[in-house]
Amino acid sequence: MPDTITATKGDVPDNANEHCPGPESESAGKADGCAGCPNQEICASQAAGPDPDLPIIAERLSCVKHKILVLSGKGGVGKSTFTSQLAFALASDENTEVGVVDVDVCGPSIPKIMGCEREEVHPTGHGWSPVFVQDNLGVMSIAFMLPDEESAVIWRGPKKNGMIKQFLRDVDWSSTAEGGVLDYLLFDTPPGTSDEHLSVVQLLRESGITGAVIVTTPQEVALQDVRKEIDFCRKAQVPIIGVVENMSGFVCPGCKGESRIFYPTTGGAQKMCKDLGIPLLGSIPLDPSIGRACDFGSSFLDTCPESPAAKAYLDIIANIKRIIESK
Repeated sequence: MPDTITATKGDVPDNANEHCPGPESESAGKADGCAGCPNQEICASQAAGPDPDLPIIAERLSCVKHKILVLSGKGGVGKSTFTSQLAFALASDENTEVGVVDVDVCGPSIPKIMGCEREEVHPTGHGWSPVFVQDNLGVMSIAFMLPDEESAVIWRGPKKNGMIKQFLRDVDWSSTAEGGVLDYLLFDTPPGTSDEHLSVVQLLRESGITGAVIVTTPQEVALQDVRKEIDFCRKAQVPIIGVVENMSGFVCPGCKGESRIFYPTTGGAQKMCKDLGIPLLGSIPLDPSIGRACDFGSSFLDTCPESPAAKAYLDIIANIKRIIESK
């Protein structure tokens, strides 16, 4: 699929020419109708026809009950933090098997946040084995394959897309999950609506996506990019579970009082969700303990269970479970 668009009816790109043959056609990028199309060069350079790895990926992920994308149009809103704490919370039930795929190829922070940096991926007879934070919580990230923590990943789209495909095709979750079933597979994505997002959506086409949780902060500069992410989900036909408003206030560690840091000048996530008809899963206040937990790779819900932010996390997780189970 071209990396500047998303597919709509018949897999024809949203911004394609009128007589587009489709990105999976043998004449993609070469037909007369492709002349002048902004996607022509990309279509012409990719292999024609359906990706032969899609059925393999679908079979590999057939053991996964729920596949959840954590998205945000804006960087720095706490998306990776939310993914990690969601994973820790889900895995607090020892009967629930959880996996996290770090799709942020150029900025992989999940291993640091989840306390498993400097680990290595080990091949098995069934594929790559994820790195386990605890018995029922596994992680896969490119960070495990880098020579050191400061090594930059300087890749163009095709190499990033190839790595994401390997994460989906080659990682074996079934042999490590209890009973061969993984209850939740969370995908921590980079900001925006580009290569990584398109790759994940396309590669999960046959196995299915449960939905997306979109993270924002209250101020308009974040919300304007989050609206683009919502538009991406709708065009790519990714169900939206709901929106999480992060950093919605500051909780004083002394008096436990809350004050606004990022003021919602346009009504914040609550008004945006009302306008767009999307569930607001909840709001998480700022708490310095969250940052400390991430730096030390621990579960914030375990270290500060009485914090208002911990209660907000638990309410949001309950809402996510309720919405998923109702589908």
